[in-house]
Amino acid sequence: MGMGNTFGKVFRISTWGESHGGGVGVTLDGCPPRIPLSKLDIQLDLDRRRPGQSRITTPRNELDEVEVLSGVSEEGTTLGTPIALLVRNTDQRSSDYLNNDMRVAYRPSHADATYDAKYGVRAIAGGGRSSARETVGRVAAGAIARKILKMYNNIEVLAYVSKVQDIGCQVNEDTFTMEQVDSNMVRCPDAIAAALMLDRIDEIRKSGNSIGGVVTCVARNVPAGWGSPVFDKLEAELAKACMSIPAAKGFESGDGFSGTLLTGKEHNDEFYIDPITGATRTKTNRSGGIQGGISNGENIVIHVAFKPTSTIGQSQRTVTRDGEEVDLRGKGRHDPCVLPRAVPMVEAMVALTLVDQLMLQHAQCELFPDETPSENRSNPLGKTAHRDKGAKKIRGRQPLAAATGPMTQRVDEE
Repeated sequence: MGMGNTFGKVFRISTWGESHGGGVGVTLDGCPPRIPLSKLDIQLDLDRRRPGQSRITTPRNELDEVEVLSGVSEEGTTLGTPIALLVRNTDQRSSDYLNNDMRVAYRPSHADATYDAKYGVRAIAGGGRSSARETVGRVAAGAIARKILKMYNNIEVLAYVSKVQDIGCQVNEDTFTMEQVDSNMVRCPDAIAAALMLDRIDEIRKSGNSIGGVVTCVARNVPAGWGSPVFDKLEAELAKACMSIPAAKGFESGDGFSGTLLTGKEHNDEFYIDPITGATRTKTNRSGGIQGGISNGENIVIHVAFKPTSTIGQSQRTVTRDGEEVDLRGKGRHDPCVLPRAVPMVEAMVALTLVDQLMLQHAQCELFPDETPSENRSNPLGKTAHRDKGAKKIRGRQPLAAATGPMTQRVDEE
């Protein structure tokens, strides 16, 4: 499958289905064999994504029960063959789209007009493939990726709503948990901020309008070395993954745009030697766990901006397919704020990207063992790395800089 419906190089997914069709799903190819996998492993993430969870999500009532069609043995083990997952649509209301002006008029800032311009035809009911319903397949496959990452290096991929309009929060990216994220309907682990966010969303929802914000995702325990410069840098792959999610409009890695306000001295993450593991670490993490397009073993931190939902209950000026100017008031069931349900979507796309990078790293750089003597290798890098026999015992540390001032640095890079 191609032409925009497939993601990944080695760990590859192809999603299929429309919002108001018979169902939606995914085919996952490249999954390693002998991975224990149950329907529950997948269902847990689908339950976090499904509609109808609260008053600030779409009231469409879908149970989103996954059916595993292939690729998993009766004993619950992956076979190494393509895994096909299906979720049937059971609560679609096509009349909300077909029996009113939305049948012929384009919703402002929605994909209606551009799909029509590209294909010459569009799925009117539910928006077809442009609907967030398409992400069911991503989240289902992402649940499998999440399990692989956990088995490989205890890697965790956790996201949360970090901003609703101008309302931010305070979250410790080293310690927050999924339970804290899911403890409120906004999915922000800062309870005080979550209450303010909820009030803002409710205010906008009651007026028939919608609202946007930011989802932050943290990947913990990712080893150093993942990512392939120059065109397949890790943050570039993550950006493509996350920007493919419906309503995503912005991406930042680490400090992102706020880093432009700092000097190099302020922004640089200084290195140090972990006194316990002996590994090379960074004192700060403004790089977001990625330097030179390669993971450095610290937390990977990204931010994804989501626009307000396009379909709203207020009247807007638009045009019909025939080119007539009209007023349009959106019908159907839609999220007043996509952020709470975007959290598992972002997690899924990050997890899928990381498993793909893990397999590419093994294929290129770990196919043959590195037989270089340990004393000639670079010091291990990252929070999960460790040096044999622990940190070096250094007597009378010798500074690199002369006592009279800092060491001169000649810069010959273009």
